[in-house]
Amino acid sequence: MLQSALRHGLIGLLLITPALAAPTAEQRGKAFAQANCARCHAIDRGSRSPLKIAPPLRTLHNRYPIEALEEALAEGISTGHPSMPAFELDPDQIHDLLSYLKTLE
Repeated sequence: MLQSALRHGLIGLLLITPALAAPTAEQRGKAFAQANCARCHAIDRGSRSPLKIAPPLRTLHNRYPIEALEEALAEGISTGHPSMPAFELDPDQIHDLLSYLKTLE
């Protein structure tokens, strides 16, 4: 009886453990995009951007190779329109955001 209970407890723990694992780079990148980009840009595969002039993130790879954005993100993105805030990301944030953007290609 005790062995059976331990076995079931161990199986339950093994099933729960993946859910407790650290988020992936793609998940962290999506969270960053949600927190910092979604006010203006569509950050998923199908919705429209809330700000009409803001391109959906899923189309960025049509304009730029995603890897080419690494330097721009590190140096700080600034655009010609005042609605876009200036961004400067740290290397981990860049990796995470680019990992997420690649899932949208």
